Amino acid sequence: MTSDALKKLLDEVAAGQTKPGQALKRLKSLPFEDLGFARVDHHRALRQGFPEVIFGQGKTPAQIVSIAQALHAQGAAVLVTRVSPAKAKAVRLKFPELEYHAQASCLARPAREGARPGRGLIAVVAAGTSDLPVAEEAVLTARIMGSKVETVYDVGVSGLHRLLASRTVLERATCFVVVAGMEGALPSVVAGMVDKPVIAVPTSVGYGTAFGGLAALLGMLNSCSPGLSVVNIDNGFGAGYLAGMIDHLE
Repeated sequence: MTSDALKKLLDEVAAGQTKPGQALKRLKSLPFEDLGFARVDHHRALRQGFPEVIFGQGKTPAQIVSIAQALHAQGAAVLVTRVSPAKAKAVRLKFPELEYHAQASCLARPAREGARPGRGLIAVVAAGTSDLPVAEEAVLTARIMGSKVETVYDVGVSGLHRLLASRTVLERATCFVVVAGMEGALPSVVAGMVDKPVIAVPTSVGYGTAFGGLAALLGMLNSCSPGLSVVNIDNGFGAGYLAGMIDHLE
C-alpha cells in the first residue's frame, strides 16, 4: 500500500465507486499482516516509500513464498535478497512470477502498477569482476525502486585509464554506488572526481590481510574525499536502496 494507492482508494470511496466495506477489506492488513512466523509490514511503503524487502538467507523456501505472496497480494514490488540457486528454484515452483537474478542472488517482481520513476541517473561502479555479485544486488535494488541505472565495471585503481574512459557516464550520473574489495581505494578516487554523492560498498574480496572486507571498509571510512558515505561489507542492497532514496528526493 503506497501513499498514491491509499489516496486513490479514499477518492474512490468519496466518489461512491468503492463501498466502505470493500475499502475496509483492503485496509485490514494495515499496518501489518501476521503470518505466525513473520509480521509482514504493509505499512512500510507509506512510511518509507518502498515496501518491505525479504532477506532470504536463513528463511525456508516456504517462508519466502508466504511473505512474497502477501506482499504481491497488495500489489507491492517483491524483492528477496541472498537467495541461493537451489532455494530460488524451490521458491519459483510455488511462485513462478518471481524472476531469479543469479548474479545478484535475488528474486524479484516489480510492483503491479510500476514504481515511481527516479529523477536522475545512478551509476554503479565496480572495481573488479569479482565484485559484481555485490554490484548487481545494488543495481537490481535501485531499478526495482524505479531508478535509472548504468554500470561501469572492472575499472579498479590498478588501471585508472579504464575509469577515465567512462567519464561521460560519470558526468551524467546524479548519484554513485562504488563497489570495491582488496584495499578499497576506488570510491575515494571516484568521489574526488565528481560533485555528486558517492555511496561506497566494501566487498569481502581479497587475500589474507584484506580480512574478509575489513581492510576495504576501514580504507573507505578513512577516505579524505568529501561527499562519500560507506555501507557495510557486501551490502549491495543497502547501497542500492540508499541511492534509490536519494534519486527520489523531491
